This record gives sequence, C-alpha cells and structure tokens, in this order.
Amino acid sequence: MASPTLITPTSTPKSLSHIKPKPIIAATLTPTTSTAATRRRDLLSITASIVCTSWVVPLAPAVAASDEEYIKETEEVISKVRTTITMDKNDPNVATAVADLRESSNSWVAKYRREKALLGRSSFRDMYSALNAVSGHYISFGPTAPIPAKRKARILEEMDTAEKALQRGR
Repeated sequence: MASPTLITPTSTPKSLSHIKPKPIIAATLTPTTSTAATRRRDLLSITASIVCTSWVVPLAPAVAASDEEYIKETEEVISKVRTTITMDKNDPNVATAVADLRESSNSWVAKYRREKALLGRSSFRDMYSALNAVSGHYISFGPTAPIPAKRKARILEEMDTAEKALQRGR
C-alpha cells in the first residue's frame, strides 16, 4: 500500500467560513498479486468442483408418458369437456363440473405440453386449443356463464378432430 495523500478543500463558502475544514485522507491502492476478487473466484471454483463431484446424481428426463396413457387421459378430458359445456345453465352442478374440468385440463396440459413427441401430433394441438378456449371462457366470464353457440361449436369440432386423430394414432 502506498503512502496516504492529504487532500484539503481549496476554498470554503462564506456562509461556512466559521467552520475549519478537516483534511481528508485518501489512500491509493496498488495492485497486488492476490486480490480479493481472485481469492473469491478461486474459492468459488474449488467449492463448485467439490459440490459437483460429491453430489453425482444423474439427471433423468421427465417421465415420458406412454401412448396408451396419453390416449386414455385425453379421451377422459374430451368426455369431461363435452359433458361440461353442454350442461344447462340452470343446472346446480355446473360450477362443480367446471371446477373439475379446469382441474383435469390443467393437469393434462401440465403433463403433456413438455413432451416433445406429442407436440407435433394433431390430437395434442386440437386438444390444447380447445382446452385453452374453454379455460379462457370460464376464467373471463365465471363458471356459471354459458359458452356462446359459435365458441361451443368450434370447441366441439376440435374435440371431434382430436378424437379422430387419437384413433388414427396421431
């Protein structure tokens, strides 16, 4: 470390003339071979290597769902969608059915949307689109609001094409 340098103010304002300025000591740093940043970096690299070698856990990919499971669960969600959106608006069980549908559709989407093998399938694409339309409607308008005829027709059409694609293995 080099010798400290004394710094004093050159002038003081008239309103502060009664205050005697105190000198400020400023030290100049000289670079050393072992700075704190280098020591910290070395410590972190050593710690990381110890942690990485002591916790050798193979990272397995997410459990891929089988085709049979995907087909079975997709057909279940299709039947829930059909029964829920065709319910009478005066039915006292409509709110419960919508809550059940939202739960099952959310779990279906969470389970299958990360499966790269399913992303290209037309059944997945149609199901995802229909579930998005149904969920969006019930989120926006509430669980007891009936789905408009045009939207209902489009959702049912997507359900039909998804079901046909499932039967063809697509």
